[in-house]
Formats: sequence, structure tokens, C-alpha cells
Amino acid sequence: MAKKRAKANKKVARSQLNFNDERIAKILGILCFFMAAYFAIAFVSYLFTWQADQDKVLRLSSNLLFDGSVSVENWLGRLGAYTSHLFFYWGYGLSSFVVIFLLVRLGLCLVTKSGFSVFFHQMVKSILIMGFLSLILEFLFRSSEFSWGGLMGYSMYSYLASFLGQIGVVLLMLLLIMASFVWIINPMMQFEALRVATDMGNYSLPKLDFVSGITEFFASKAETLTKEKGKKRKKLFDDINGASPKADFEEEGSLEDFHSLDFGLPDSFDSDGSSKSSSKSKASKKSDNDEPELELELEEIVAQPSVPSPIVPKRTIGPDMDSDKLYVEENNIDDFEPYDPVKELSRYTTPGFEHLEDYADQKPSINREELEENKNQIIKTLLNYNIKINKIRATIGPTVTLYEIVPAPGVKISSIKKLEDDIALSLSALGIRIIAPIPGKGTVGIEVPNKSKQIVSFKEVVMSEKFQQAKMDLPIVLGKTISNEVFVADLAKMPHLLIAGATGQGKSVGINTILMSILYKKHPSQVKLVMIDPKKVELFPYSYLDKHFLGFLPNEEETIITDTKKAIKTLISLTVEMDDRYDLLKKARARNIKEYNEKFVNRKISPKDGHRFLPFIVLVIDEFADLIMTAGKEIELPIARLAQLARAIGIHLIIATQRPSVKIITGMIKANFPARIAYKVTSQIDSRTILDSKGAEQLIGKGDMLLSVGSDIVRLQCAFVDTPEVEAAINHISEQKGFVEPFHLPDVADENGEMGDSNLKWSDLDPMFEEAARLVVSMQHGSTSMIQRKIQLGYNRAGRIMDQMEALGIVGESNGSKPREVLFTTEIELMHYIDHIRGK
Repeated sequence: MAKKRAKANKKVARSQLNFNDERIAKILGILCFFMAAYFAIAFVSYLFTWQADQDKVLRLSSNLLFDGSVSVENWLGRLGAYTSHLFFYWGYGLSSFVVIFLLVRLGLCLVTKSGFSVFFHQMVKSILIMGFLSLILEFLFRSSEFSWGGLMGYSMYSYLASFLGQIGVVLLMLLLIMASFVWIINPMMQFEALRVATDMGNYSLPKLDFVSGITEFFASKAETLTKEKGKKRKKLFDDINGASPKADFEEEGSLEDFHSLDFGLPDSFDSDGSSKSSSKSKASKKSDNDEPELELELEEIVAQPSVPSPIVPKRTIGPDMDSDKLYVEENNIDDFEPYDPVKELSRYTTPGFEHLEDYADQKPSINREELEENKNQIIKTLLNYNIKINKIRATIGPTVTLYEIVPAPGVKISSIKKLEDDIALSLSALGIRIIAPIPGKGTVGIEVPNKSKQIVSFKEVVMSEKFQQAKMDLPIVLGKTISNEVFVADLAKMPHLLIAGATGQGKSVGINTILMSILYKKHPSQVKLVMIDPKKVELFPYSYLDKHFLGFLPNEEETIITDTKKAIKTLISLTVEMDDRYDLLKKARARNIKEYNEKFVNRKISPKDGHRFLPFIVLVIDEFADLIMTAGKEIELPIARLAQLARAIGIHLIIATQRPSVKIITGMIKANFPARIAYKVTSQIDSRTILDSKGAEQLIGKGDMLLSVGSDIVRLQCAFVDTPEVEAAINHISEQKGFVEPFHLPDVADENGEMGDSNLKWSDLDPMFEEAARLVVSMQHGSTSMIQRKIQLGYNRAGRIMDQMEALGIVGESNGSKPREVLFTTEIELMHYIDHIRGK
């Protein structure tokens, strides 16, 4: 066993010795040289003897090597003729000479034992070049008898000719030739220098020298390409940043005509353009505080009139940039100026504050005795019920004072809430409201009305800094809080507002305050007002703003809608406007009106595509209860649809009513009006209808209100603006130049509701129509529920029959919960009319 292991080790050692012996590699290298020489002679001989030898080689094939009776003309005999025929005829044609180069290169690698990785890359490229050259040669000399491209070139050309056609092959050849030219010569090296130098303001442009590029390409080695490229970029950076402005402007003007220039340099260079490695002695003498900053900006050159001043772009070189990275920041000039929506009325001015009244002289002074008396009464009343408190403080508001108490440990808050009426009795005051606890504070609030109430003037709140500097889409100032702070809200964020309260408690003043806030803050091109006033007198002064702020239906004489039918048509028109705006937002790929208008102002969307600037639209409805009573669902459905969808496209609703019952303020409306204002109401039920909580019945009136936004309720004193102030501000606006065309809402078709004027045919009517019509006329009672009961129909079917009778003029329009008016008095008249319908 030991002998066998020794023999095996000797064999392994011998094989390793033979494999690592450099003499074998050198011998193989010399063999490659001899094969290259042999192939060169055979190939050159083939160029002169191919016609004489080709028939013999094709006829005998491999037998040619062993048939000694055959004589050939090739300089290297039968083997040379066969080998050259194999490469030229069956191979790559004339491009087979590349094989000689590969053999020589392989021989050099074997002799020197280096460069094998480069050789393999060159071998792959050479094979591709052989195929490319054979294809081009076959394309150029395909009609010749000599096999210029060999079988490989012929096969590739035949396939491409049948696949692309002759013209396609020509285009492909041109593409390959141009790509090969760029790949070999690489002229981009010179163009890159030209581009960078031009961008940096260097006016000595380098010359294009393709010959030097070719020489450099063949002279350089593959291992040093990356280093050479880095050195060139580094040199280019030195030439650009190291050049003094004196060299460019010395002949035309003195350096005193210019500001100083300072360039930020990378870490590898000093301020004078030299390398840090050559200036270590200088750098060692400087302290850390004296080191140059790595991020500097080039100042703009300001030249005298006699010297043409170049445009110097702003350049910034950061500390984490490489030396070969240069960032040029150019000033972009827009092709068009941004769209200015206020340009048409550029001279428009908002109303001045001189039109408003100031009630500062009527402000009552703070009565300390009243505060102390109320505080003592509150403490005494609580102690009567064994409720101890640790602290009490007062916050004085314009009409209400808030007393904040901190109960003693162990006191239940519910026990304080129950004493609301007892505290009001002890203070001899109305409108006591207990907030237990105050949100965000660990206290219980007791709101007590002041004996001397302060008038909050609209002038005071509109002149406040909070309103003047409000950056909101639709800022509205409502009044002051209990802490005497001006309260400003954004109607676009609410996004709709429901106002309710008893008669004479300040609803109309509150609406005027909101509208005046918009007039004092916005331009006519930015917001439009659509007003519906069934009472006909509350919003009438705003009719003079038809060329500025108002929006209404075309061909309408009255700009303030007062008729119920026109109100329905206006609401339907607003839903059409809403749908049109959503289509525009979809085309512009915008999510809301703010994004859409921003794109339109910046000219990212064009009016040629149907786009337009979209102003905000505020719909104001006073006496909403009257519309619901007269129109019912015809009013409620478009209102609900607008409330649900119109927020994103800039349509916002303000609805006011003095009857906050569940029939007027339905669940559908409440769900889409998160912001609600409640003035004083008569009962706790009405308060819960508006705010979903009690408290509005305890207000003191005259502008005292509760604002509910979500789950937060804020008590405010509404700002007072009188009718003469409103008229003065409106006159100021109406006297100015307005738009040529007012803002018209989309026109909608009129609903046909006249008696007997309908396109309905007898075949379109319900089978039970005649029986139901006779029942209604005989009973003289137009009610859907009666038809449902008497004929035993479903409510929906009975409702459709009632609508058909209305369309045919048998009954009148809906009158809320009251029965419809029956327009036929006898059944005889009805039957004659029905016979007429049958004959259509």
C-alpha cells in the first residue's frame, strides 16, 4: 500500500510539474506563431489560386488530403488549399484574416504568460467583427464569383434580404457602419469637452481632432482607460476653474469694472487651482477656521457699458461632490406668462373701511362689582348643595362671561350639571349654560350673560390682523369668542354651512356678515355668489353686483332668485356645473379646484382643450323652509347632491332657515352639513335638530350663537353689520368697471308643467290610471296615500300615477304635505279628456 501511494504521489507531482512548466506555454506560443504564418501564406496564396483549386477541393473534399495523384496550385500544397478553402468558402470569406491576428495575440499571451483576460475580450470582439465584415462584403460583392463573405456572410445576407428587403438591408448596413465608426473612434470625448467648456463660460473652444482620437484609441491599453478619462476631466476642471477673469476681459476693460469672482473648489484643490498635495505646507499654516468653504456661489458679473457682459450661470459645488462633477444651474424662462385671473379687472378695489360703522364709543366698561357678585353667588349656590370648589376664574366676553371652576376632589361633574336652573335663579339671569367639562381643560365652565352687552362691529373684526392676514381660500369672519378673540373660519374647509334660529335672533345679519367678509377679501374673478331669497327682500341689495360677483341663469331678469320654479332650475343648473367641473378636473388630472386652477395659471392646461379658470361658487339660500314646503323633494335632492359632491370643485352652500324641524332639516341634509350655526331657538328639540345637542335654547339672542364644527361647539357673538353699511359697500363695487359678460350658470331645459300640454300617450300610462283619476276627481282630493289605500297599490306605483296626472293637467303641483289641487270638477269632464288622450 505504501508503494502504491508513493507511485501515485510521484504521478501527481510529475503532472503538476509538467502543467506548471513555463516551457510548455512558450512552445505552445511558438506553435501559434507558426500556425499564424502558415495560415497567412495559405490565405494569400488562395487569393491567387482559388480558381484553379476550387473545383478539385469541392469534388474530392477531405479525400484531397490523402490522394497523392492530385496536384494543386496553392503554395502550401493540398493542406494549404484545403485549409484556405475551408476558411474562405465555408467560413467567413476575406474576413478570415482576423484568425491570423487572434493566433498572434494568443501566442504573445502564452509566451509572456499575461493578458489572457484581455485576449478573451478581444477574441469575442474579433468573432463579431468577422461576422460583421463577412455580411458587408457579401452585400457589396454578392454578384462576384469569389466568395468575399463566405458561407456565413451569404447565409446572413440571404436571411436579412428576405426578412427586411433590399432597402432595409441598406439601412441596416448604414446603421452598422456608423455605429462601428462611433464605437472605434469615439468622437464623443471631444464633444463632451466642447459642451462642458461652453456651459461654464469658457470662450476658447477646443478643436475637433478625430485623427488624434483614433491614435489615442489604438495607443492606449484597456487597463488604463478609466484612469485616462479621470485625468482628462480633472484637467478640464482645472482649465475652467483656474482661469482668471483677467484673461478674458483684460483687453477690453480693467478688472476694476467687475465684482470679485470666487469659485468653490473640491477637496483635492486649493483656491489657486493647484493640487493639495503640492501645497501641504501652506495648508498646515492655516487654522481650521481659515479653511475655504466647500459650497460657494458664483456672483453675477456686472460690466460697464463699454464691455459686453457675459451671462454667467449660477454654479454650486457641494462638499460631497466629486472633482469631475460640475453642476450648472440655468435660469429657465417660461414660454408664456402665468395666467392672471384678476387681469381683466386689474383696477378693482375692495370696499374701504370708511363705509363701515364703528361702535367703539358704545363699549361698556368692565364692572368689577358685577364679576365679584356673580362669583360669590356661584360659590354660595354650589355650597348649598355640598359642592366644594378649589378655584374659580372669569373670562369676560362681549356678551357672556365664562366662569371656570375647578371642583374639589371627589365632586361629580353630573351633580354640577343638574344645578343649571338653580344657578340661573340665584344670579337672576337668563341663558346660563354649563359646559362640564370644558374640552381640553380640567375645569367646568359656567357661561353667564353680561348685564351690559357689547356690540361687536363688523368694522372691528374685518380690520383685525387675523382676518387681513388670513391665508384661506374663502375666509369669513363671524364675530368674537367668549375670550374676546376674533373668530375667522374658512368656508372652503367647512365646506357647507347650515344656519338656523328663531325669527329676529340674527340670522339675516349673520348672512350679511359672511357675504361682506367675502366682498372685503376676494376679487370678483375668484368667487361667485348664487342667491336664492324666497322672502324677496333680505338679499335684494346684492342684485347690483350682477357684473362682478353674482352668478345666475342666462336670460334671467332677476339676478336674485325669488321664484320657486326658478330656484329648482338654478339648483339643477348648479348640478350640471358641478358635473362639468368634475369632467374638467378629470381631463386635467387634478383632485380639487385648487390643483386645477394652479395648473391653469401655470399654463399646464390649455383653454384650447376646453379648460377655463374656475372661480369658487357660494350658494346662499335664505328661508329654506319655504322652499321645502312648496317644492319638497325637487329642492332637497339637488341640495343633497351638491352637498355630497360639490366640495372638491369649489361649490359651497350656505342655507338658513327659521324652522329647524326634522321635516325641514332632514337627515340627508344634516349628514352633509358638518358646520352648523344655531342662534336662539325656542325649544331644546330644535337645538338638538340643529346641533345634535342642547344649548341653543339657552342663548340670549341678538347675535348670540353656537357654531358646531364636527364635535366641537364654540359660542360666538356675531359681528353686527347694518343695512346702510352693506349698501355702501355694494355701491362702491357696482360703480367700478365690471365684466363684459356676467357669470352665467349652464342653461337647462324648462320642465313642462302646464295643464294638458304633455307628450304622454295612452299606452304610456299606468293600467290603473283611469280608475285612479276617476277616484281623485270624485273625491276632489289629490293625495298619493289615498290612491294607495283605495286601489291597494304600492306607494311607488301610486306616486307614478300621481305624477302622470300632474303631467296631463288633472291635478296641480305638489304643495308639500297638503293634498294637490284637483283641476277637474266632474267625472264627465274627466272622461271627455281621457277620450281625447286615447285618440292621440
